[in-house]
Amino acid sequence: MLSPAQRKQKFGAVIRAGSGNFLELYDFLVYAYFANYIALAFFPSGDELTRLMVALGTYGVASLARPFGAVILGSYMDRKGRRKGLILTLTLMAVGTVSLAITPSYATIGLLGPLIITIGRLIQGFSLGVEAGGVNVYLAEIATPKNRGFYCAWQGSSQALGVMAATGLGVLLTATLTMQQMQAYGWRIPLLVGCLIIPILFWLRRSLPETEVFEKSVHARSTGEIMRILLEHWQIVLIGVMLTILNTTMFYFVNTYTALYGNLLRLDPLGNFTVALGVGTASFILLPLFGTLSDRIGRWPLLIAAPLLVVVTAYPAMSWLVDAPSFTRLLVVEFWLAILYAMYAGTLVPFIVEIMPDKVRSSGYAIILSFANGIFGTFTPFIVTALIRMTGNYASPALWLTAAAGVSLLTIIAARRIAPKPSLQAAPI
Repeated sequence: MLSPAQRKQKFGAVIRAGSGNFLELYDFLVYAYFANYIALAFFPSGDELTRLMVALGTYGVASLARPFGAVILGSYMDRKGRRKGLILTLTLMAVGTVSLAITPSYATIGLLGPLIITIGRLIQGFSLGVEAGGVNVYLAEIATPKNRGFYCAWQGSSQALGVMAATGLGVLLTATLTMQQMQAYGWRIPLLVGCLIIPILFWLRRSLPETEVFEKSVHARSTGEIMRILLEHWQIVLIGVMLTILNTTMFYFVNTYTALYGNLLRLDPLGNFTVALGVGTASFILLPLFGTLSDRIGRWPLLIAAPLLVVVTAYPAMSWLVDAPSFTRLLVVEFWLAILYAMYAGTLVPFIVEIMPDKVRSSGYAIILSFANGIFGTFTPFIVTALIRMTGNYASPALWLTAAAGVSLLTIIAARRIAPKPSLQAAPI
């Protein structure tokens, strides 16, 4: 039983770890929220959908660097410590953020503009390759078995804060600036805001204590040893990737694509950003609640229920929205998807951390996230836009979500029979 002082100390560590993750996701997602304007600034040729697809393709390019970040930075974190790794990832994300914020448009410097943006995205992707997994591992290791779901959920909630901040600025800017002003400079303002808060977040993260679990554990001595251990436990990595497919796909659709989807349905941009803000707020509140519920009733029931509900409801819900697009219908559908995302993500994170071997916990989780994001998650906005373009059916993104849910549902059913004994003490199932 923790004393009040110990609880205060641990929650302070949660805030400091999550603060950097907030910036990582805020900057990473701002690009998607303002993709329409970025497309005009750096990819001006073609029709609206073509420009948007090119811009979102550049957004997805960051996923190409994630596996390298997972291996290199994850290995560093497993060898040198969780704290040092989290500071390094924040440094790299800051470099990528600044480059995106200050790069002149295509009209000013030609092809050099898109090239610099692509490099900045690659740096951000390299950093993000281990950031989310590193924070998850850190939070899991400072938690107790009975509250690990609650602690781990704050990684997702810090991401939701990034969503809220980015969409909140979107609401403010859309309400106060004209379309011409947004296209000229308004889209840069959220990136510049991110640059201004970087020093504060460095100060917060530098004060992180190392986890007791890491200090007491035997560390791998080299990247080669880490890769050998991961190959020995390939089943855990594969299970983790297959289960995380739904997590990443839902995250990028619900928390990244909402405003863009509303734009494609020809709804009011201000209303679309408002819905996205509401969805981010819902995720922020619901993730810790479902994490706590998984501590009470176990991981398995929620890991099965969430993808099953996505399979059953995603296409009917989005067809209902497309039949008569409106602010209210967009809000209802996206809130429902946010509930299912929070149910799944709030439960999945502690489950994967608990089954990952000690020596490779950071790098293993980072590799799982990188593969799941690289194949499915980060490219979700691009893929669902392409589906709409190819089929002419604006409810077709639900097919992508349903496919991801089907993969994760089949995996969790199989994993219950073959999943290894947790390496971190787990809450009762």
